[in-house]
Amino acid sequence: MIYFMKLCAKRLSLELILTPPTCCNELNITVPLTFCSKAFLTYASSVRVGAQRGIQECKHQFALEKWNCPESTLQLSTHSGLRRAPFTAAGVMYTLTKNCTMGDFDNCGCDDSRIGQTGGRGWIWGGCSDNVAFGEKISKQFVDALEGGHDSRAAINLHNNEAGRLAIKATMRRACKCHGVSGSCSIQSCWMQLAEFREVGNYLKTKYNHAKKLDMDKKPARAGNSAVNRGGIAHTFRNIARTELIYLEDSPNYCLKNQSLGVQGTEGRECLKGNRSMPRRDRKSCRRLCFECGLRVAEKRIDVVSTCNCKFHWCCTVKCEKCTQVVTKYYCVRKDNGRKQKARRRNNAHRQ
Repeated sequence: MIYFMKLCAKRLSLELILTPPTCCNELNITVPLTFCSKAFLTYASSVRVGAQRGIQECKHQFALEKWNCPESTLQLSTHSGLRRAPFTAAGVMYTLTKNCTMGDFDNCGCDDSRIGQTGGRGWIWGGCSDNVAFGEKISKQFVDALEGGHDSRAAINLHNNEAGRLAIKATMRRACKCHGVSGSCSIQSCWMQLAEFREVGNYLKTKYNHAKKLDMDKKPARAGNSAVNRGGIAHTFRNIARTELIYLEDSPNYCLKNQSLGVQGTEGRECLKGNRSMPRRDRKSCRRLCFECGLRVAEKRIDVVSTCNCKFHWCCTVKCEKCTQVVTKYYCVRKDNGRKQKARRRNNAHRQ
């Protein structure tokens, strides 16, 4: 079963996993359909959902950055892998762990390995701890199987995958329940549970902001020289913590559109202007996306329709009104757009 999962992961990208017959057909494997269905469907749907969860969180974290986690970006730069790989690996592990704890898999449930053991003063291990060991194991089998090379780029992607999975563990919380006469809480039973995935995303974004650049040979290993190549990679990684994110080369110019890299540029992107209640990074988004890219900020007023004045009517409906609010939004545009529009208006006036 594990061999089959690795074949599927290698042949199909995480975002394109569809059905067990698809995997079998793509791989040209002649096996009973029942085997395909059981082996593939056991975890594949969770892997797909988890990968999408990771990508959506990546989009949220980089929404106001020059590179905003576009799904069209090709993995030709380790900077794209640096950002996306840990989020995808974390999303897959998170979803598998959640599904395991909820009893969605026949062979998996709560982590009860420490039940009854003393955890600390006044508390013991109990309850239903999220089974991160299971999520980590299956996530690794699916996600890491996509990296089939032996060069430094593959090694870095594998390292960042691991950092994404470790972020799940680093953000886990201990939850407890009191026991005792009349609610005295003389002793507590505690268990470990996953944090909200947004907290995992925040953790990874902080790690990205402190990512380390490595000086390594980016050429693939020559035939018969894989042992030497692995030794060189291991030597370079010896002082890098497993929780840190790393990259090989500086990022390309994300201000400009580059079809070959799948980069859309920042022209037309929305930025934020606001008061000091906004996070500092958000307040500077117009400067980062527009001014630093040689663009100007254009103001646009749009009508936003939303439900309002909702009332409950017996029995049993809720009726709402439609309210329209004028909202000001800001976009990055070319500096000559304003002059062209003024010239066009003057020309039209002369024709009249």
